[in-house]
Amino acid sequence: MSVKVLMPALSPTMEKGNLKRWLKKEGDNVKSGDVLAEIETDKATMEVEAVDEGILAKILVPAGSDDVPVNKEIALIAEEGEDPKALASNAPAAQSAPSQVAPVVMASASHAVGAPAPSVAKPEAPGKARLFASPLARRLAKQAGLVLAKVTGSGPHGRIIERDVKAALAAPAPVSVLAFAPPSGPAEPALSDAAIKQYFAPDSYVEVPHDMMRKTIARRLVEAVNTIPHFYLTIDCELDALLKLRGEINKSAPKAQDGTPAYKISVNDMIIKALALALVAVPKANVTFTENAMLQHRHADVAVAVAIPDGLITPVIRQADTLPLSAIANAMRDFAARAKDHKLKPEEYQGGVSAVSNLGMFGIKEFAAVINPPQSSILAIGMGEERAIVKNGAIVAANVMSATMSFDHRAIDGATGAELIAAFKRAIENPLTMLVV
Repeated sequence: MSVKVLMPALSPTMEKGNLKRWLKKEGDNVKSGDVLAEIETDKATMEVEAVDEGILAKILVPAGSDDVPVNKEIALIAEEGEDPKALASNAPAAQSAPSQVAPVVMASASHAVGAPAPSVAKPEAPGKARLFASPLARRLAKQAGLVLAKVTGSGPHGRIIERDVKAALAAPAPVSVLAFAPPSGPAEPALSDAAIKQYFAPDSYVEVPHDMMRKTIARRLVEAVNTIPHFYLTIDCELDALLKLRGEINKSAPKAQDGTPAYKISVNDMIIKALALALVAVPKANVTFTENAMLQHRHADVAVAVAIPDGLITPVIRQADTLPLSAIANAMRDFAARAKDHKLKPEEYQGGVSAVSNLGMFGIKEFAAVINPPQSSILAIGMGEERAIVKNGAIVAANVMSATMSFDHRAIDGATGAELIAAFKRAIENPLTMLVV
């Protein structure tokens, strides 16, 4: 039987991907572990590894193809005893003939991830969809009350394995659906490309096609604005004590063998920590909204906006409230470096209860950011600058920054939002509290 290679799902929410390039050509021998192709999603470039042996008989989706749906056949592999040329010439017929699905493994461009051996499924009753799942995945789903039919499998043969169940449990289904489904109700139609181009002379612009990241950013921002009722609160924070403590921490940092500091704390690292502590201090704000319940979190997972040449990505510092500043600093340095190379894994940039977006280094005094589902808030940080303030009846100079927080009004009321941003201000202006964890 021919072996079908399908477009793999990188995450439970992935629907399409770009087939960037083939690393094998038709007629090449394929061994288990060989990298067949590179798949580009909106956030990362991943490799497809084969775990079956044979000959790559036919490439069904050429390199450079955009928006290839998940589970679409992208290639056929001839197994031992099959004629690759005959299989290639009869590719349409082969797609309708009985064949098995080639298990593939998604891995980062620098790290391959192993996959368990495929299991033999029992014949299903007529008319009933076949569901492949490992025993451990079934047990975890049963314990959590999760319907396996709603989980996308990333294992061999589309099999649902442990990591798929955990990913589905970590991402609340109602919110994930909300984030990717078009808003309900009538909406004002957007201008067509042709209508927009009529406003400009044909030779006055260069047309640069959108990549997947820009398409995803555009779609998610429109959905966020249309489906999340935002409200905004702004507060000023004095930074003098924080800047002094930061200097002392960095000065006393231990040195590695090559003489470089073991860590270097940035103001942004301390902002992340302060927000995490504020979220835990105000449990009613450390929440995620779903249609049927409010998810109140025990710890604070804080996403951080990182600008990259072709867009934006938000890696998540998990349980930031429990981490020392040195761990946050090193994690952010690692995330920023790998984000620019599109090497972040999906679990490293998905989820989070709140986020930090800092444009202070660009001289921006204050701004309001758009919430990224499933998060319920986002903190927009402006630049720190010397300002004249009044203390004890006297005008003095102080380093001050403005912070604006956007809230999902379905999850967080005005008074709770005010309590949260006030708790953030206390942590920023009393930075020693960040060291007591």
